[in-house]
Amino acid sequence: MIRRLFYISLGAFAAVWVMRRLRALQPDHLANRAVGRMTGLLAGVREFADEALEAAAKRESELRAEYGLDTFDGNITTNHYVKDGR
Repeated sequence: MIRRLFYISLGAFAAVWVMRRLRALQPDHLANRAVGRMTGLLAGVREFADEALEAAAKRESELRAEYGLDTFDGNITTNHYVKDGR
């Protein structure tokens, strides 16, 4: 009697486990998981891009300050007849 009860409970457990695994393989569940993973990946890429742009802006401001490119004296002398190298 105990042996039958054990095998019945083992069969019920296996059936529930198999049904959950099969349900997880349905297309809508796969799509939801893929969307969730892509959303996380996209957030990581956006965070990296924000950090890279911030670091580039900081370095550009450091270089401009170092080479004095931020100063403007008001004198613009350009010769319109000389090509600018483009």
